[in-house]
Amino acid sequence: MSEKEYDNTNRGAMFVNSYKEEGDNRPDFTGNVDVEGVEYKLAGWKRTSEKKGTRFISLSVEVKEDKPEKAPF
Repeated sequence: MSEKEYDNTNRGAMFVNSYKEEGDNRPDFTGNVDVEGVEYKLAGWKRTSEKKGTRFISLSVEVKEDKPEKAPF
């Protein structure tokens, strides 16, 4: 591996979802993570536990699928 290449294995990041609107169900955060060479999409929602009132982020993870190529016509 050259000095300029970066190994993202077992790393990821989430960012504030700029498409989130007040009251909608879209995630508050979105991002990607690489787990042992497999890419996953992440989604996170701000939540508060009912029992103790503790704030946390609820996550959803799914395999990142390659987008199908568009038909030429």
